[in-house]
Amino acid sequence: MHILGISGSLREKSYNTGLIRTASLLLPEDITFSIASIRDLPLYDGDLDVDPQPPAVVEFKKHIEQADGVLIATPEYNYSYPGVLKNAIDWASRGTTRPFHDKPVAIVGASPGNFGAVLAQTDLRRLMYAVSGVVVPRPELLVNNVHSKVDGHGIITDEATLKVYRTLLTNFIDYINHSNLKRGLS
Repeated sequence: MHILGISGSLREKSYNTGLIRTASLLLPEDITFSIASIRDLPLYDGDLDVDPQPPAVVEFKKHIEQADGVLIATPEYNYSYPGVLKNAIDWASRGTTRPFHDKPVAIVGASPGNFGAVLAQTDLRRLMYAVSGVVVPRPELLVNNVHSKVDGHGIITDEATLKVYRTLLTNFIDYINHSNLKRGLS
């Protein structure tokens, strides 16, 4: 099984990129994990949305297609997910290849404030519904006051948070397995 991680932040020392890196440390050894960057995707422009799509878009969509599931970590900007993440998902939802269709997705988020990107995650769940991604429902990982729960590399060190994250990842793996059985892919 292969899981793809996507951080909704471009910042080098992003807490949400740290959440993605933390997942790579928590997953069982038989699960492969990679991270796709959204940094090089152009702003969505219908004039560029021709066949073939820009190379960075083709590559990004290929990463999603090849994954059994996608883990997305989103920060919260102005009560929602960041525009760069929306841009990436917009590109993935255009053209003849739409890799989020029926793709199992897990959503996590972190913020230095008290609410752990709850509004961003809520909006992102709605967006995934629009592009036919299938979001694992529980548990939600809302990492609030994240600056006090990470090490110098952004890796989560808080045991209570790690416990929820392990449960989410276990549920996500089960969700992917169940989804693959339904589609006859196991």
